[in-house]
Amino acid sequence: TWSLAAKGYMDMAHSLTVVSLIVAAVMGFVIIFKRQSPVIQYLVPMYALFEGAFLGGVSFMFEASFPGIVQTAIKATLLCVAVMLILFKTGLVKVTEKFRTGIIMCTATIAGIYLIDLLLSLFGIRVPAINAATPLGIGISLVIVAIASFNLLLDFDFIYEASSRLMPKHIEWYGAFGLMVTIVWLYIEILKLLAKTQRRR
Repeated sequence: TWSLAAKGYMDMAHSLTVVSLIVAAVMGFVIIFKRQSPVIQYLVPMYALFEGAFLGGVSFMFEASFPGIVQTAIKATLLCVAVMLILFKTGLVKVTEKFRTGIIMCTATIAGIYLIDLLLSLFGIRVPAINAATPLGIGISLVIVAIASFNLLLDFDFIYEASSRLMPKHIEWYGAFGLMVTIVWLYIEILKLLAKTQRRR
């Protein structure tokens, strides 16, 4: 997708980005409902393929507007993953039921706000607080990046528990799927945060 856009085939790249997003979203829901079935070992790699095509298009759009932003976002994402993994492995942050419930509720709230913003965008209206490059907008992005990072702890805990309980081998694909979704979300939120800070300059 990135290559198509870089070569000037913008319409084709845009179409591939949109189609890949739709297919990945549909496959994501299928994987969630089929998580107990061995079939997910085939669905997850296919999901990753479409997710990658979507990310290629999105990343190119950000890079075209803010040169160098993608490399910075990738480094920041990997740093967040490494920090969260260290916090989990050392036990400095423990995934308790209260912690899990709190993160899930925060994540659901963010998803609800994004859904409202998406619906309003159909009428040419956007929620300014989450889209504007203002101190408030940047602050909200920082909070969302933090919530996305904490979701990594839930993924690590799921993988650890699944391994400890000797769950069926295909469950490892579901663990990988959950981790991938969180990392992609984190990467996109970091891209948006960096874009806001650069627009402030």
